[in-house]
Amino acid sequence: MSLKSFAELGLSQKVLKAVEDLGFEQPTPIQMEAIPTALDGQDLVGQAQTGTGKTAAFAIPIVERLQPQAAIQALVMTPTRELAIQVAEEVSKIGKHARINVLPVYGGQSIDRQIKALRRQPHVVIGTPGRLLDHIGRRTIRLDHVHTVVLDEADEMLDMGFLEDIERILAVLPAERQTMLFSATIPDPIMRLSRRFMQQPKVVRVHVHEVTVPLIEQRYYEVNDRKLDALCRLLDAENPDLCLIFCRTKKGVDELARSLLDRGYQAQGLHGDLSQRERENAMYNFRQGNVDILVATDVAGRGLDIEGVSHVINYDIPQDPDSYVHRIGRTGRAGRQGVAMTLVTRREMMQLRTIERAIGKRLRRYPLPSLAEVRQRRQQVIINRIAAIIQENNLGEYRNMAADLLGQYESTDLLAAVMKIAFDEHRAESVQDPVDTGAEEGMVRFFINIGRQDGVGPGDILGAVASGAGISGRLIGRINIYDRFSFVEVPADYSDTVYEAMRGGTIKGKEISMEYARGGSGR
Repeated sequence: MSLKSFAELGLSQKVLKAVEDLGFEQPTPIQMEAIPTALDGQDLVGQAQTGTGKTAAFAIPIVERLQPQAAIQALVMTPTRELAIQVAEEVSKIGKHARINVLPVYGGQSIDRQIKALRRQPHVVIGTPGRLLDHIGRRTIRLDHVHTVVLDEADEMLDMGFLEDIERILAVLPAERQTMLFSATIPDPIMRLSRRFMQQPKVVRVHVHEVTVPLIEQRYYEVNDRKLDALCRLLDAENPDLCLIFCRTKKGVDELARSLLDRGYQAQGLHGDLSQRERENAMYNFRQGNVDILVATDVAGRGLDIEGVSHVINYDIPQDPDSYVHRIGRTGRAGRQGVAMTLVTRREMMQLRTIERAIGKRLRRYPLPSLAEVRQRRQQVIINRIAAIIQENNLGEYRNMAADLLGQYESTDLLAAVMKIAFDEHRAESVQDPVDTGAEEGMVRFFINIGRQDGVGPGDILGAVASGAGISGRLIGRINIYDRFSFVEVPADYSDTVYEAMRGGTIKGKEISMEYARGGSGR
């Protein structure tokens, strides 16, 4: 199959917009194979590992086939509550413009709260087999309108002893339905399950080939919500000759390139929405060294073949191992050494492990350089530049200036002053201390551009943040609501997740703008 874009899959504009928001510029192999089959309503067995884009492979058809009525129409079974939350997040994002209501249910969460949420008749329920059976036994889940059921990570569910629970659930679902099963391996019990509960399923197999890249030093850095500050520290510490930074979305490319320019870096963006002239201009500037940082999306970066790229940085972790290999392959060219660095949040560690298994290599975890280390390395860069200029022995008229100054000042003071000038001019504003958001210790405070005048109450904000980011409402801290804006505090460990989930989100039907608060109670 030679599809090149999601538009060629015949998706609705609402889903295409959501896919674009997520930054999925091209379908992965499992998506190209599975989505047309699923859209036709045919049963499907998909063999694909985590990290190959399989969640979107079933989430997109689910959203496309949902009807506007308030009823559970799709059921997804997952082996763990963590995966249930993750799948619920992605289905919610894909269904954002179609106003899809998604609910994850799993053990360890208040069943009374889940029952209340189920009374609102979500369109899609994602859950672990045990908790789903509990609700079925209590008759709190109504399955009459379910037309699609998905078994995600089926082999893991079998390994965890869920086979009997799965069979009991499948047995009470409507006979006229579509069943999709996704699994990294297809052992005999899964094949027997498919023969018993599926109607002539199409089998799709997508394997991730192991790829080794021996000339590239691969590292990862665990980061929190201050990802831009972490990136700037790395840029200052590494001082790359030419650096290629990858973002997930076109919007992310524009925002990051602008932020880097604001901090004094020579950066330019590259993505598919640029005109041909703009693309050529960005490439020319990067090749000529007029800019030393190029920020790109996956599709824009795949065709790049530029000598001298010393560093590749994954600002956003790739959605699949194949993208990771293509990204980091932009460095270490023509037998040269290269460095590939990936910024990873705690919630993305599972995705990193998938990439490691696919490439057959364990990435080494590096600590972020401290501000003192960054300063020390920047000083060394200046020392090296001075030494190189002396080696060139092309000082000419500057010797006369130096002789005049030496007649007035001590040589050590004079050299120290020159180095201070050089150091102060060397991206003086590129490394900044973390911004105080005015939150309690361990928390991060966000500003939201809606308030009392919009009819918003604390429960609206708490519910939107908890469901949007897939975190417990108990974790959310203080909520302050004013006439035209509000503030909400979340744990620092989850702040990047909340920020990504709520950007462009809605509260009470109104699209919001959310940003980090600055300095106590004011913006």
